[in-house]
Amino acid sequence: MDLSVEMCERLRAAGTGRRFAAGEVLLRQGDPPTHVLLLLSGRVKVSLTTPDGQVLLAVRGPGELLGEMAVLGGDERSATVVAIEPCAAQVLEADRFRRLVRSAGLENELLRRAMRRIREGEAWRAETAALPAGPRVVRALLRLAVPGSGGPVDVGLGQSEIGQAVGLSRSVVAAELGRLREQGVVRTARRRIVITDPARLRAMAESGRGNV
Repeated sequence: MDLSVEMCERLRAAGTGRRFAAGEVLLRQGDPPTHVLLLLSGRVKVSLTTPDGQVLLAVRGPGELLGEMAVLGGDERSATVVAIEPCAAQVLEADRFRRLVRSAGLENELLRRAMRRIREGEAWRAETAALPAGPRVVRALLRLAVPGSGGPVDVGLGQSEIGQAVGLSRSVVAAELGRLREQGVVRTARRRIVITDPARLRAMAESGRGNV
């Protein structure tokens, strides 16, 4: 999250605390923009439902602002946000959030942030569309994992969700994860992928191949 610490504290003070269980919907695609959320703890996944199915867009962690662009633009929610694990957030009603944004002069900053995310998403999808399955899965794991302390990272997603993010079937993702598991880079269980060697996975991504 690239808002200042001061602004995050102002948003936190203006909101009302709420907790969400794992699997609970925080924001739903198509709903009216009645509020925004400042995520305090836990991770969420952001997905889009299209005529062709569901597309996983991102994973967000603590400090992220969720739903702000719909509130500022007056549009319906463009994506669904679901808790990967138990989460805590501050809920700010739309009118109160807009007043805070105006008083702090944050309109342009938030717009730039939204455009930056759109460009990053488009570049990532264009890049992965041109890559074979191995590098697609490697880069998806890195992109969707919320950074930790440098040790093992629980991605918090299953094989089907990784496939949704990069346009691959579950069976193909499973095969690529199997190769990574054999190399000691990941550990997998039911609906769980843990990156056990983040440094090596980054080296794989930078090499442009699915293995090094």
